Amino acid sequence: MLDTMRCAKCGLTQLAAPACKSCGTATGLAPRAPILRSIPATPAAPVPAITTASTAKAPAVPSTADGLERRSSFHGSGGSLFGIQIVNILLTLITGGIYHFWGKVRVRSYLLGGSEFDGDRFAYHGTGKELLIGSLTAGLVLGALFALMNASPYLPGGAPARIAAFAAAYGLLLLFIPVAIVGARRYRLSRISWRNIRFSFRGRVADFLKIFAGGGFLTLVTLGLYYPVYATKQHAFLVAHSYFGDRQFAFDGRGQDLFGSYLLGLVLLLPTLGLSWLWFLARKQRYLWDHTSFESARFRCTVTGGRLARLYTGNLLLLVLTLGLALAWVRIRNVRFAFAYLMLRGSLDPAAIRQDAQPAAATGDGLESLMDLGGDFAVG
Repeated sequence: MLDTMRCAKCGLTQLAAPACKSCGTATGLAPRAPILRSIPATPAAPVPAITTASTAKAPAVPSTADGLERRSSFHGSGGSLFGIQIVNILLTLITGGIYHFWGKVRVRSYLLGGSEFDGDRFAYHGTGKELLIGSLTAGLVLGALFALMNASPYLPGGAPARIAAFAAAYGLLLLFIPVAIVGARRYRLSRISWRNIRFSFRGRVADFLKIFAGGGFLTLVTLGLYYPVYATKQHAFLVAHSYFGDRQFAFDGRGQDLFGSYLLGLVLLLPTLGLSWLWFLARKQRYLWDHTSFESARFRCTVTGGRLARLYTGNLLLLVLTLGLALAWVRIRNVRFAFAYLMLRGSLDPAAIRQDAQPAAATGDGLESLMDLGGDFAVG
């Protein structure tokens, strides 16, 4: 701060000096250097230390290996599938129906190639030749059964023999349903891969036949009330004998858990004009997926009855308004819908899974197609 003085004669306040600037009266003071008060410095902000790759600690990034969700999605389009189907129809007509099997492979390859799980696409490895041979074999078997049924009225031995022949042929035809279901699943899974690892199915037809026949009989005698248990047991068998590489899927659901939803859906079927059945189907789909697991990870499904109703309503409108030409778009909508509400939760190490491909013939696939069982819309 600067020093000042007041002149004793004229009273002027001024800087300290030997004489007053106004009247010249001597003051006897010598000029002094200004005294500046020091202002405390503000502490500088600390400079961040520069870390190297060996010392830096990266922020925690969510990892699916730590038990988070692995999601599925679908990237196909109705226009692309429509183009494939048009070409398939033309070539099938030109080749007298033979190209149908190669066209089927093209559709399956497109649908599976557009299906993604945890960032990687699936792949289909079947061939048209396999499907052709499988369908011819299945056709011979079914043709023989139908021939026996048609010839039964003309067989010798009277009415009892004819009735017995017809019943035997019809019974064999019914037994071919579980044979077709198991055979088709065995073939189709064996031709699907993810990250170059094949799927497989290792269940025995005889074991599934017991579930199919016994459950069918109980469903019949209980007027349909046994259906939830029956359907769940079939699903459990098909899932529990399915593999990805050398690792097995698992299912821990019980059909009894679905009985209440099933009964309510039936009771409300007429009052809700069928909407209650969609609600049950959504509940059933959630239950079956939520009780399916792979290693220590478990599937999770979030589909609802309302979403199913919107899907089916949209599909119906598309088919009606386009006179069936939008079938490709409907199929894409179905596949995309199935993947949109499905995820896998839990720790999983895909790198530890080893290849363990299993051989499979396409006869079961041909049987299921000829019997029109509608086993798998995604790759059908």
